[in-house]
Amino acid sequence: MKKEDIGFVRVASAIPVVEIANPKVNADRIIALLEKAAKENVKIVCFPELCLTGYTCADLFYQRTLIEETRRQLCRVNDEASKLGIFALVGAPYYRDGKLYNAAFVAGSGSIFFDTEVDKQYLPSNNEFYEKRWFTPGFGGKKQIFEVDGIKFGIEICEDLWMPASPSDEMCLAGAEIIFNLSASDELIGKEAYRRQLVRQKSATNACAYIYTASGFGESSTDLVFSGTAIISENGSLLATSERFSFKEQLIIADIDVQRLQADRLRNSAFIIGNQNPNKKNDFVITSLNNADSNIYSEPSDVTRTFAPHPFVPPEDEMTTRCNEIFSIQVGGLATRLFHTGIKKAVVGISGGLDSTLALLVMVKTFDKLGLPRENIVGITMPGFGTTGRTYNNSLNMMKSLGVTIKEVDIKPACLQHLKDIDHDLSILDVSYENTQARERTQILMDYANKIGGLVVGTGDLSELVLGWATYNGDHMSMYAVNTSIPKTLVRYMVKYAALYEMDEAAKETLLDVCDTPVSPELLPADDKGEISQKTEDLVGPYELHDFFIYYTLRFGFSPTKIFFMAQKAFDGQYDKATILKWMRTFYWRFFAQQFKRSCMPDGPKVGSVSLSPRGDLRMPSDACSKIWIEEVEKLASD
Repeated sequence: MKKEDIGFVRVASAIPVVEIANPKVNADRIIALLEKAAKENVKIVCFPELCLTGYTCADLFYQRTLIEETRRQLCRVNDEASKLGIFALVGAPYYRDGKLYNAAFVAGSGSIFFDTEVDKQYLPSNNEFYEKRWFTPGFGGKKQIFEVDGIKFGIEICEDLWMPASPSDEMCLAGAEIIFNLSASDELIGKEAYRRQLVRQKSATNACAYIYTASGFGESSTDLVFSGTAIISENGSLLATSERFSFKEQLIIADIDVQRLQADRLRNSAFIIGNQNPNKKNDFVITSLNNADSNIYSEPSDVTRTFAPHPFVPPEDEMTTRCNEIFSIQVGGLATRLFHTGIKKAVVGISGGLDSTLALLVMVKTFDKLGLPRENIVGITMPGFGTTGRTYNNSLNMMKSLGVTIKEVDIKPACLQHLKDIDHDLSILDVSYENTQARERTQILMDYANKIGGLVVGTGDLSELVLGWATYNGDHMSMYAVNTSIPKTLVRYMVKYAALYEMDEAAKETLLDVCDTPVSPELLPADDKGEISQKTEDLVGPYELHDFFIYYTLRFGFSPTKIFFMAQKAFDGQYDKATILKWMRTFYWRFFAQQFKRSCMPDGPKVGSVSLSPRGDLRMPSDACSKIWIEEVEKLASD
């Protein structure tokens, strides 16, 4: 497994304790932090603004002695960083062409060190700030982006971030994937929350990683206090922060998923247009960097990033908000379809499983919102050859507690007649035997809906659609599918949420039992004990694994190698290597082979960032070849 296949880069925010106007001591402390970072396999370290002198030197910036000593110490930091094989973004006052600039440099860049100069553009000179007294704005300097091993990063300094059109906006549109900000932001009431929000929003807007490092202890307290804020954010997600008001040096480390950023930009056509906008000149110079470390990517074994095993499922502290939002989207879609068609009745097949339970909950909420009686919802339970007492009773109890109209149709006689008509041996429990039941159920739903002037609501979920675990023109088809964008792990979560927070005791007990029931289409006869014999997850694999594969394949387009690496970390101690790869191979084979079912799927609302509609998110040929994906999985298994 090559480290560039994984695509992570380890970065750090370093906050040294500064000594005002003492570049030698400050350089010593910077180098010590670099040595510490190198031991942690960090590749790029961002230090605060003017960290070699201290931000609060004030009129001492006019002193030639300070400026010349700063230059000497800059060279020393560059030499030491080069030896360590690490890049350090260091802030210093820099005298050039008769003017003084508030600058940043990329130490570790060797002989081109002074060519890496980036000057602060927006100099605050209001309230407590007075930078224009000493420095010249850097608008006339060279605009550059730095590149190492194909990864591009840009630098801006403090106030640049707070501007309506910050330099980082241009840098990202010109290709920079990581932005570093060297800052010296003082502390005020409420400023930290705003600053953190600003960094997160900037990283989200620009689909970048944003590393913000502000000076801390040691800066002058004559009028201001500097808390030492470090923030590392990736596309809106907060990865790491520092301890504010610490009296000690700090090194905040995070692994940046560059491939994830690239995937988000690749899918955002508007972002690409911004980069190629003929009305906006891209005049950035790409400066290539090299140092002792020939590869900036992190070794897989070094990556400390954790991955949620259920990426579709919200964290517990967001349960209520997210579940209400998901239900609202589903209800909004179904209500709009009913309102548009003028239909006031709906039909749904109730199996006693998770999917039909969620669909029924959505229908009840929809009819309540539209002011329609729940009796206009007809839930039809259709016991077949594999129906068990547990699911049958749960179906009836659920419909009764929700107050919908209950209808029961035993499909066994019709299926036996059909199998006889097509000369099928009843002792052969093959795909024809199974699909006969699924299609009979769909025919009943469609015909009954026609009879009462209703709409058939589909129950199938996103996970089943990806795997093709649905009978073509059977349960695969409906008039409006409310769960089409809900993966199985989220379906279970939604039903459990409704049970715990929205139901009376009787309904709660039924819904919780539905959550505990093994997932099954119940198309094969029950076992000798009357229990479910056909368990979906024994046949196609654990849904939590498949949902993990689905999320990272469809959301980001990650390779099997990277997804396997992430799955090992997410399911450590739960699934071994062989198990993960076994079901990963199944996932890719079924995902490609079953596209023909998704090419003619019914309408349904998009709920999350992953959706399968052939009219929207997944425009995929039905006859694409899965060979290169499966070969990669097999190679992982043989390594």
